[in-house]
Amino acid sequence: MKPKIESIVLAADLAGTFIFAIEGAVAAMHSGLDLLGVMVIAFVAALGGGVTRDLLIGATPPNAIRDWRYPALTFVAGLLTFLFHTYAQGFPDFWLMVLDAAGLALFAVAGVEKAMLFRIRPFVAALMGTVTGVGGGVIKDVLLARIPSVLVADIYATAAFFGAVVVLVARRLGLSPAMAGLAGGLACFVLRIVAATHGWHLPRAKL
Repeated sequence: MKPKIESIVLAADLAGTFIFAIEGAVAAMHSGLDLLGVMVIAFVAALGGGVTRDLLIGATPPNAIRDWRYPALTFVAGLLTFLFHTYAQGFPDFWLMVLDAAGLALFAVAGVEKAMLFRIRPFVAALMGTVTGVGGGVIKDVLLARIPSVLVADIYATAAFFGAVVVLVARRLGLSPAMAGLAGGLACFVLRIVAATHGWHLPRAKL
């Protein structure tokens, strides 16, 4: 069972890494950064959440450092996005949001599944799924001198946490790791898309 779970974590992690590297590169180009800046932001956006998760659960050295596929995939995604910047920057905002939601869902699933491998308690494992999903984006926005989108976006971190909880509940109900991951990923993805489309958000203080 353990190798199968590890395969799911690896697949979701690598897919999310590729997606968030593209998103990070696009954000860097919108901010006017050069090639080096684009590559740095792509690396941070793609790997920041996973590195934070691995350090918190004691999986050291982090996969992003230990496994060459992570930095290589990030480099390829960032470089391709830079080379084809005309197409990347002209990508419709809605589809960028869909791409981001897909990356968020993949990282949320990878985060909670990996935390479970390290026998982290369920609630904290769900938090690790959330950290994996939003961590890289937070660091990216800070480097770009922007308010982190997780603090202002409609149902963003909440969607990641919800997806992670769905994974935990599905596993408790006896579903396989693959089916639980699929259920959690779809839950996160759908909630994020619906919330962004309809402007749903958590309650805000009225000053």
